Amino acid sequence: MDDKPESTTGPASGPGVDPGAGLDRRAELSEFLRTRRARLKPEDVGLPDFGRHRRVPGLRREELAQVAGVSVAYYTRLEQGNGRNVSAEVLDAIARALRLSDAEHAHLTHLAKPKQHKKKQAARTEQVRPALRQLLDSIDGVPAYISGRRSDILAWNRMAAAVFGDWSELPVQERNWARLVFLKPEYRTLFVEWDQKAYDIVSYLRMDAGCHPDDPRLSALVGELSVKSEEFRRLWATHDVKEKNYGVKHLRHPLVGGLTLNFESFRLSDGTEQSLITYHAEPGSPSAEALRLLASWGADATKAGVAGTTGTGTTGTGTSGTGTSAP
Repeated sequence: MDDKPESTTGPASGPGVDPGAGLDRRAELSEFLRTRRARLKPEDVGLPDFGRHRRVPGLRREELAQVAGVSVAYYTRLEQGNGRNVSAEVLDAIARALRLSDAEHAHLTHLAKPKQHKKKQAARTEQVRPALRQLLDSIDGVPAYISGRRSDILAWNRMAAAVFGDWSELPVQERNWARLVFLKPEYRTLFVEWDQKAYDIVSYLRMDAGCHPDDPRLSALVGELSVKSEEFRRLWATHDVKEKNYGVKHLRHPLVGGLTLNFESFRLSDGTEQSLITYHAEPGSPSAEALRLLASWGADATKAGVAGTTGTGTTGTGTSGTGTSAP
């Protein structure tokens, strides 16, 4: 029997989100499994497709259970959000059956077997260690910043301000990549491949939600973006997750034009869940010369930054911290 069509809109994806509450972990688990199952066909997992009409896309629950080697009733309970007492072995089998990536496998484990976090830790203001601020200041000619939970921008150097805009001019709660990408039109111009940047941000927030479903600030951020951005709602409903630690970004800077920069993300090992992100250009390339020009212009470049974010010419790192309604 075919599964009945079910909603794919999570609890934190619309106007009715309670900004003081966390995300519904059981609903997140349920929707994640449904969306992963929906993207597979019987032939993808070695099952025959008899061409019968399917009321919903993808594998049926009984087909997925068969491939994973668990009972239909057991898998159905899990997909309904009841992950209590599920073993790591069963989760591994389901992850293999669903062809999950490493990031998706980790996300499934976080949702089904969540770690206990103190609520005050979720609401605690993130701090950047002084030594890291000194490191940012010492990185010459390379845009670099510290990113924290919920895609917060916690600290940055002068070159990051010259390329991305002077974040010190923004209220603390707006120093957040998700807010900038979805709510600030100037960042649509800055990122040549804006759609990819938007997808990456939402995929990261999904990973964060799996690790910290009880975080009220994350829930508030998701709720606000869901109300204000149709594109965010659409991407959030896909339940896609991934980790991206390096790559290339193509930018359209208001002063120097096109920039092709390689980025690297280094997760800090101090338990803060913060990352150091750097951008650099290929030596001898036009982008390297453009960065050199921005560095030589100093405060003038920082003042220009991204169109629409007016700077004051201050250099050095920004103020760490998170906001109220969102990080």
